[in-house]
Amino acid sequence: MEPAPHILVVDDDREIRELLARFLEKQGFRVTTAREAREARRAWPLGRYHIVVLDLMMPGESGLDFARWLRGQSDVPIVMLTAMGEETDRIVGLELGADDYVAKPFNPRELLARIRAVMRRAHGEGARRDPLPSAIRFGGWTLEPQRRRLLNPDGAEVSLTGGEYELLTVLVERPNRVLTRDMLMDLLRGRQAGPFDRAIDVAVSRLRRKLEDDGRNPSLIKTVRGGGYVLAADVERAT
Repeated sequence: MEPAPHILVVDDDREIRELLARFLEKQGFRVTTAREAREARRAWPLGRYHIVVLDLMMPGESGLDFARWLRGQSDVPIVMLTAMGEETDRIVGLELGADDYVAKPFNPRELLARIRAVMRRAHGEGARRDPLPSAIRFGGWTLEPQRRRLLNPDGAEVSLTGGEYELLTVLVERPNRVLTRDMLMDLLRGRQAGPFDRAIDVAVSRLRRKLEDDGRNPSLIKTVRGGGYVLAADVERAT
């Protein structure tokens, strides 16, 4: 029997920490809480965490600083907790590699849905019925869905977060087809409306950097003015 997924909740608000701990434990998760980044750093090596729920506005070291440190340690999925007016911080958090966010005040059930969706993306769970190809080649790059890894033209592995991997998968499955921001939000998050349009722009920018695709003159992921984005490459699949 596999152990329950382990969640690290980092928030300086004691009521939120305790509420989330009780709620998530009732949903079958193991929960470790920390009231600040320093405490979270101490807790990090003590458990194998499947996801981190992180408040961005904390005294002392901010959630953004901790997220930057965390990305240097692991590709563990991150769901950010932000105040309604913190759009800039949300964008920076997504650029640092966070996978999703929930604005305060929030319904715990919405957070639970986001956590489960992020974990499904990160661990490759889903309703796919067709067998995964062993390799998908595009523009000299190779995506290996069975191993969930990306290889550059020299054959070296390039680390991707769960969100970056899912975005790349959506694009390579629909090459040379314009995908609007709304279409990408629906395909990635499975809901009618995304949190905000800039989230897709940020995600594409991050992925371009991983693909060494010049953001000012991209050759792989091109921007369609007034439309969205398109993977401008021929795709070959190997079974």
